[in-house]
Amino acid sequence: MTMTSAAARIGRVNEDFTGAVPTAAVLVDGAGIPGGAATCRHGVPWYAGRLGGSLLTLASLVRDRGLSALLAEAIEQVTDDHRDTCDVADPISPSAAVAILRLSDGLIEYLVLGDAVLVLDRADGAPLVISDPREVIISRSYEPALEAAAEGSDDYHRILRELRANRNQPGGFWVAKDDPRAADEALTGSCAISELTGAVLLSNGASRIVDRFQLADWPGVMAVLASSGPGEIIHRVRQAEARHAVAADDATITHCTGLGQA
Repeated sequence: MTMTSAAARIGRVNEDFTGAVPTAAVLVDGAGIPGGAATCRHGVPWYAGRLGGSLLTLASLVRDRGLSALLAEAIEQVTDDHRDTCDVADPISPSAAVAILRLSDGLIEYLVLGDAVLVLDRADGAPLVISDPREVIISRSYEPALEAAAEGSDDYHRILRELRANRNQPGGFWVAKDDPRAADEALTGSCAISELTGAVLLSNGASRIVDRFQLADWPGVMAVLASSGPGEIIHRVRQAEARHAVAADDATITHCTGLGQA
């Protein structure tokens, strides 16, 4: 496994987490908005790291339960860690998108919750891309108002709060936060390890090379990863952000290879 993670800008704390054990890889893309410190004294990086660490422990030690059940337990564990000190139920308290891969009895099991992206590179056929479009679809209805408001203004923050109020609601989008039942909304599946040559987990700050900037398709991304590694993907994303005057986002990639030999 090769991992690269870059904060949105120098001096800003990275709110992504990624890690691996011999049988699993986890990526957590933490999310928060201004004002969140009033609801949680720990912050988004703490939440992402705590959730990621819990997931890695559970994925490696608890082999007889599905990934949704493990995610639900991890959410409950982290919520319990700060339930007594923070307003965990507030809509602007920390949350996260999650992607998980686990090797189990000749299979690759996967889970995606939120706007993280997971790509399975198949030995015979196009890559299989697992992504949840619900947040993107809902966010589009808020884009005109966000573009009209000055970034950082009260109106801008109010609109962001209204968008985030759709989290973990019927008809909205689902993320890891304080309610373990959100794990039931994750996209899950499995396939034979023998069918794969590799896999990649990406935060949405890295997946924008395809879904926002359209600099490559997914086969092209897998080719760049194989030849130059995750750092090159993030470098190209940063160039595109600068070229289009788009605010940078934390960008994280975990690239897994040699799965067919696992």
